[in-house]
Amino acid sequence: MTALAELVGLAGQVLWLHAVVFLRAGPVMSLFPGFGDQGLPVRIRLMLALMLTAVTAPAIAPGPDGALAGLPPPVWLLVTETGIGLLLGIGLRLFLIVLQTAGAMAAQAMSLSQIAGGAAAEPMPAMGHFLVMGGLALAFALGLHVRAAEMMILSYDLFPLGQPPAVAAVAGWGVARVAHTFGLAFTLAAPFVIVSVLYNLTLGIINRAMPQLMVVFVGAPVITGAGLVLLMLLAPMMLTLWMEALSAFIANPLGAG
Repeated sequence: MTALAELVGLAGQVLWLHAVVFLRAGPVMSLFPGFGDQGLPVRIRLMLALMLTAVTAPAIAPGPDGALAGLPPPVWLLVTETGIGLLLGIGLRLFLIVLQTAGAMAAQAMSLSQIAGGAAAEPMPAMGHFLVMGGLALAFALGLHVRAAEMMILSYDLFPLGQPPAVAAVAGWGVARVAHTFGLAFTLAAPFVIVSVLYNLTLGIINRAMPQLMVVFVGAPVITGAGLVLLMLLAPMMLTLWMEALSAFIANPLGAG
């Protein structure tokens, strides 16, 4: 009976450890790029969260002496661990917003914002849809899911169990991440914006020189074709810069970018 009691107690500790890890892994997986999309069934997302929990829990398991007895009450763990998971998940999700925003800027500049705009679960211009699909394919091909598991394990060194981060630090981190998101999005879309400005300046000069010429009908195919050519030429570089920024965040989630 003693051995059975020890086995039951050990099973209870393992189950409790996985439940605590799931509080942090669940929000991360619900906001995870690709896995957290609305087009994915909820049951599959739940299974992915359980799998992430199963990978993370053994890496942070205490020794045989047992270190789970000193944890805070369950209600406190529910608040702190869920909050930390939301912070990490939002940080990852912002990189998907980078591609969506860059695609929207580029499409608006190239007069392509209304072509195939509803192709994705979240309506966005065609350029944004292509960049998101390309970015997700590149990220998963380079092991984003594995790196995310590494980030989850690292997060317990940055945010120990039951110890919430300071409110001021979270606020500063959030402002820095949002600023970095829009800065990176504009950087990716900058060539399209520059070409659009030059196009409009050229049309203005031509219109002043030849008022009788319908410059819009002449220039519209040019800017549309230029946008498609730029997307073909610059998409590899854009996705490479995006992947480098994502890898830097996973390596150091607390970095300001």
